Amino acid sequence: MSSSGQLFAADDSVRPLADRLRPKSLAEFSGQSHLLGADSTLRQALERNRLHSMIFWGPPGTGKTTLARMIAEQCDAHFMSLSAVLAGVKDIRERVQEARSRLDTTGQRSVLFVDEVHRFNKAQQDAFLPHIEDGTLYFVGATTENPSFELNNALLSRVRVYVLKHLEQQDIRVIIDRALSDKERGLGNHHVTMDPAHRDLLAATADGDARHALVLLELASDCARVEGDTRVIDEAVIQEVTRDSFRQFDKGGDLFYDQISALHKSMRGSDPDAALYWFCRMLDGGCDPLYIARRVLRFASEDIGNADPRAAQYALYAWDAYARLGSPEGDLAIAHAIVFMSCAPKSNAVYTAFKAAMQFVRDGGNQPVPMSLRNAPTKLMNELGHGEGYRYAHDEVDGFAAGAHYFPDTLQAVQFYEPVSRGLEIRIKERLDELRQKNKQAEQSIKDQQKNKS
Repeated sequence: MSSSGQLFAADDSVRPLADRLRPKSLAEFSGQSHLLGADSTLRQALERNRLHSMIFWGPPGTGKTTLARMIAEQCDAHFMSLSAVLAGVKDIRERVQEARSRLDTTGQRSVLFVDEVHRFNKAQQDAFLPHIEDGTLYFVGATTENPSFELNNALLSRVRVYVLKHLEQQDIRVIIDRALSDKERGLGNHHVTMDPAHRDLLAATADGDARHALVLLELASDCARVEGDTRVIDEAVIQEVTRDSFRQFDKGGDLFYDQISALHKSMRGSDPDAALYWFCRMLDGGCDPLYIARRVLRFASEDIGNADPRAAQYALYAWDAYARLGSPEGDLAIAHAIVFMSCAPKSNAVYTAFKAAMQFVRDGGNQPVPMSLRNAPTKLMNELGHGEGYRYAHDEVDGFAAGAHYFPDTLQAVQFYEPVSRGLEIRIKERLDELRQKNKQAEQSIKDQQKNKS
């Protein structure tokens, strides 16, 4: 819709199918039942003609732009639009002035829709604030990025955020059916036929994106097999038009990090099947396998650690194998590593100990190194007492200097590392418990000697 307020252009013949088929009413809108159900806040506000400023956050093709237009239409408000990719502060001021003039002369309210609002910088976002505050216009922003990270708190405090979800396959199927039967705006007069099974296939391929589904359908119509006066869209046609179509992944966006998180948590949860699923989802979406290999190595260190030190070696092997082989052969090496990580015993004991030790150091300041632990490469350092009293562990019984103190003299020893009772850390725990017991015995012996002398 243009800023003139006309909902549809006069000449539909040159407009894409996805644009022609935009719903004209809530009854035509597919999906987002959590937002548009009878008892929902948004639905009740629209039915009562209660406009408010809002942000629509959701994946591409879920109806953000369409819903904004319908809101303006439902509430008899003038619809204006801006794209944050192209617009600047000057454009914002022009739209604000237009809204103010219309409100003063006709009393009609204005809805200003800003697509990709997360692309506006802080100053551009701030430019809306006073006009939202004084009711000059109603602001509707659309974003595929998390508003918490991309939008100013001042703007967020003045709007209601609505989350749009991926459309379900059945919602996409309804849209496809309507496109094929609608004679006014769809393909109803084009003599296009498509079996139910092939409609389901196209709906699944669209990956929750209604716009993508209609783009593919229009392309399939153009490439359809001709039988007399009929254009037949069969499986071969669908395979052809979707051959190079990637699933939604959006590297650097929320979907990217959500899927990486799902892979990481599936491996941590010891579910190799789910981990492989998310790995393949990311590959199918175009993710760089080397990025995944790096994350697998990080997982081996953070979530497995000493429970099975082979995990880090396996992760390095997978990374190196992919670097040498590339796709698709190298993908299998990463898959091997992912399954190994999923099945390996888990421990974050070292990770937790490292963070605790780092915080302890930050809080404790710069404590001097004990004289017994200092290096003494010169005669002067020896004369100053560097290294004096150090006990060489290899000369001690069992290679362990029981009772020796390695923390700064100003600090009590702190126990950061607590091995878990899983994998190799079972043995490590047994060994540490044995050594710590010897330390306690040695310390008690020293105390007893001091007591006897006194």
